[in-house]
Amino acid sequence: MESSSAQSTYFIPKQECQPASSNMASSSKRQTRSNLIKQQAVKIKLETDVNELLEEKVKVKKARKKVVVSMENNVTKEPIMPENWETVLKNIQIMRAKKDAPVDLMGAEKCADAENSQEVKRFQVLVSLMLSSQTKDQITFAAMEKLRKHGLSVENIINTDEEVIAKLIHPVGFWKKKASYIKKTAAILAEHYNSDIPETVEELCKLPGVGQKMAVLTVNIGWDKTVGIGVDTHVHRIANRLGWTRQPTKTPESTQKELEDWLPRSLWNEVNVLLVGFGQQHCTPVKPHCGTCLNRDLCPVGKSHVNR
Repeated sequence: MESSSAQSTYFIPKQECQPASSNMASSSKRQTRSNLIKQQAVKIKLETDVNELLEEKVKVKKARKKVVVSMENNVTKEPIMPENWETVLKNIQIMRAKKDAPVDLMGAEKCADAENSQEVKRFQVLVSLMLSSQTKDQITFAAMEKLRKHGLSVENIINTDEEVIAKLIHPVGFWKKKASYIKKTAAILAEHYNSDIPETVEELCKLPGVGQKMAVLTVNIGWDKTVGIGVDTHVHRIANRLGWTRQPTKTPESTQKELEDWLPRSLWNEVNVLLVGFGQQHCTPVKPHCGTCLNRDLCPVGKSHVNR
C-alpha cells in the first residue's frame, strides 16, 4: 500500500493551477476588449453610413425642388382674363363712337405740326407729352400752339431763353420746371441723337422730366411702334374700377403691367385714347355717370352706384 503522503496523478496542486487560471483570465479580457473595439468600429461605421444616407436624401430633395422650380418657371402661364372684358370693351367703344373727347381733339397726336419733318414732329410729340403731366388737354394744346408759332424744333428751343419758354407754356402745371426740362432735353437731343428723339422707352426715360407713360406714348406715336400701354390717371382709375387688374393697383406703372399681362397686343394702342376719353366724358374721377353707362351691370363700381 502506497504512503498517504503520495500525491494522486489526478490531483494538481493549487500552486500549479494558478498560472493557467491567470492566463485564461488574461486571454478572456483581451478577447472582450477586442470584441468591444470591433463593436465600436461597427457602431461608428453604421452612424457614418446613416449620416451619409441622410445627407444624400437632403441633396436629392434639394435637387428635386430645383427641378420643380425650374419646370414651373419654364411653363408658359395662361393670362387670367377678366370676366366679360370683351363685352365691357365693346360697350366703351360704342359710348366713345363720336370721338369727341378732349383727348381726341387735342391729344398728343393732334399737337404735332403735320407739315414738319418726321424728326421735328417726333420732338413735338415728346414736348406735348412732357407738358401734359398734371395738365388738362385744353391747356396743353393751347401751350403747344404758342410753342409752334414760336418755332418748336430742337434748334429753336436751344436758341430760346428758358424764361421765354416758361412764358409760352404758362399756365400748364409746373410750367417753370417743364421749361427747364424742355430746354435741357433739346440740348441732349442735339448732342446725342442728331436732333431726333430716342427710339426706346429706356432711353427716353433718361431725359429730364420724362416718365414711363410719356416714354411709351412717345414711341407708340412718334415712332409708330407698339411697345406698351400708356397709362395715365384716367386709364389707371378705370382699369381698377372695372376690375381689370388682379389686385387693386396703387400706381399707373403697376396698372400698365397688369393690363399688358392679359390684354391682346393688338389693342394696346387703342386702349389709351379709348379709356382716357371715356374717363373725361363718362367715368369721371368724381360722380361717374354710372346710371347711363352701358357697363353699369358689369362694372363692380357701376353696380354699387346704381343700386344705391
